[in-house]
Amino acid sequence: QVQLQESGPSLVKPSQTLSLTCTASGRSITTEYDLWTWFRQAPGKGLEWIGYVTYSGSTDYSPSFKSRVSIYRDTSKNQFTLKLRSVTPEDTAMYYCARAPTGVTIASMLADHSGSWGQGTQVTVSS
Repeated sequence: QVQLQESGPSLVKPSQTLSLTCTASGRSITTEYDLWTWFRQAPGKGLEWIGYVTYSGSTDYSPSFKSRVSIYRDTSKNQFTLKLRSVTPEDTAMYYCARAPTGVTIASMLADHSGSWGQGTQVTVSS
């Protein structure tokens, strides 16, 4: 049973870079064919997919974030990290990391929280 835990600062200033790390336990992030994903939910809004890193290290990002997001992994620590640049108060949200196993799509994760999820971490962007 995989467990995921997000960590990082809860307060980020505008124009800075938001950095969150997800630590996985119980399963290696190099296990075929898992996707290790980031989502967020802003107050009063729906869940948004940000991007993912695959078991092999390749990445894909939502067009909404592509210009300012990076996701990378540290296999030695079994962690993957989200970096979101040039944040604004609109980036204030609960951020979640999650695992999509084979057969689970991003769409299904958005619809019904398929896969395995961390508890989420609140990030506020404010000066």
